[in-house]
Amino acid sequence: MEIFTSWPSWAHAEGPLSRALPAPTVTLLRDAVTFARRKHGVQQRPTGRPYLEHLLEALQVAVEGAGLSEKEVLVATVLHDVLEDTSCTEGEVARRFGPEVSTLVRWVTKPDGGAKADYLATLAKAPPRAVLVKLSDRVSNVQELQRMPWRFQRRYYLETVAHIVPLAGAHPWFAQWFGEWRGHWRRVERWPD
Repeated sequence: MEIFTSWPSWAHAEGPLSRALPAPTVTLLRDAVTFARRKHGVQQRPTGRPYLEHLLEALQVAVEGAGLSEKEVLVATVLHDVLEDTSCTEGEVARRFGPEVSTLVRWVTKPDGGAKADYLATLAKAPPRAVLVKLSDRVSNVQELQRMPWRFQRRYYLETVAHIVPLAGAHPWFAQWFGEWRGHWRRVERWPD
């Protein structure tokens, strides 16, 4: 199971991105990273690491893992949490990066006040491009699940198996990655509630 943590900053990501993608796409991704960095500010992940690291991990998953190159999908991958976790609006995303990107980001954003399980269930109806954004995000989230408390590990594992793994089936690279991940983490199914 490949782990994607070698792009902790834009400086680490830019070289590999420049070799894999056209220059205009890399420029757009640089703008998206700058925008996300500004919007997320000093936010940290539950592990205490800077939020930007997660966004770049998800981007690395998309590009180096899944081999994705569509600029709207990649930009949405970088911006996937701005609506849910910052004061950013869908209109801001649309004005800066276009309506296609804002639509993809909206699809992967849990509505305010909505139940997480209901939101995850709606992803089964999401456009394939939005699913790719969510799958990249979730690989980043679960690849180092062992850093989290064991109760969180179990809950997040079961949630991923129930809602995310079925989405991966239509995408061979993600299906293989989540298959290996699930094999590694299957012991969690035997843990007590």
